[in-house]
Amino acid sequence: MTTYAPTDIIDVTPRLRMLRFPVGQAYLWRDGDELTLIDAGAPGAGQPIAEAVRDWGHAPQDVRRIVLTHFHDDHAGGAGEFARLSGAEVYAHRLDAPFVRGEKQGPGPVFEDWERPIHAQALAQLPPTPEHPAFPSPVRELTDGDVLDLGGGAHVVGAPGHTDGSIALHLPYHGVLFTGDAVAVSPVDGQVILGVFNLDREQALASFRRLAALDSDVACFGHGGPVVGGSAAALRAAAA
Repeated sequence: MTTYAPTDIIDVTPRLRMLRFPVGQAYLWRDGDELTLIDAGAPGAGQPIAEAVRDWGHAPQDVRRIVLTHFHDDHAGGAGEFARLSGAEVYAHRLDAPFVRGEKQGPGPVFEDWERPIHAQALAQLPPTPEHPAFPSPVRELTDGDVLDLGGGAHVVGAPGHTDGSIALHLPYHGVLFTGDAVAVSPVDGQVILGVFNLDREQALASFRRLAALDSDVACFGHGGPVVGGSAAALRAAAA
């Protein structure tokens, strides 16, 4: 299988590392000796993620769980590979879980005209779809309001619109918010914006406003650099 390696690894905080891929990014969160992976890159990312974990002074088996913000290949494609390497449990919202497991094909976005060339450019940077994808099984199904045992209690926040089962992960004790593709940072001017390639734009806007209402100091997005310091104010200004 073709490998799909990060182009950059960035320490966001002492507990948090961002793995920037050619398209999108994944995050490693550390609680002592235990790690959590939020999103998992595209197919071929499993082994490079394992190498990034070792580079941080951990073994792949220290990653106890993989939390997927949604089913799209640039976020979930490497989950099955890395789960097999590490033994980590895979989590996804119940509406996206069947697509993560490969039981059926997920619906595509409803494109704005201006989004089509950007989407084509992104597809050109992704690895080819494997003949036999490594889908994770089982997948633990999440729903809005669940609280996971990491980061002092990680709240699952339903954020539909990009996909029906898109979620964010909010760590209120640490003031950290992982938005998935519900929110992004523009590569043009670095401003916080609504994520692109949505299934339902009106739902996506409502989810953006819900996430902006949360208290956070650090916000990590599916695409674009994180906002470190005052992220809640940045999201609220963009939502307004």
